[in-house]
Amino acid sequence: MSTRNPLSIILDQNKLTGPNYHDWFRNLKIVLNSENIAYVLDKKPPKEAASDVSETELANLEKWWDHDLKAKSYMLASMSNELQRRFDDAANAADIHLHLKELYGVQTRSQRNATVKNS
Repeated sequence: MSTRNPLSIILDQNKLTGPNYHDWFRNLKIVLNSENIAYVLDKKPPKEAASDVSETELANLEKWWDHDLKAKSYMLASMSNELQRRFDDAANAADIHLHLKELYGVQTRSQRNATVKNS
């Protein structure tokens, strides 16, 4: 039986819908940092293992892909159904992160002004 990260409840309660990207991403980082796997969001996936790779290198490669799968699963599970369908076939967590950042990461000037006024 797998153990569930108790912090993941914040992702259940704050699913990504688009406009809430910054809050969602902050919560995602909390969960991934608690499992020491947030690094997969910013690092390119490792290249395929050569046939003569050492057992240690192969183990590290497998560990990276396991961490990436876990991060990608957290990300997809904490998105709206529409966004899940959009990113379901993404190759890795870093790709999802990059596309989400391009879509929702940069606030427009009017959005920033509205945020500041409402604070």
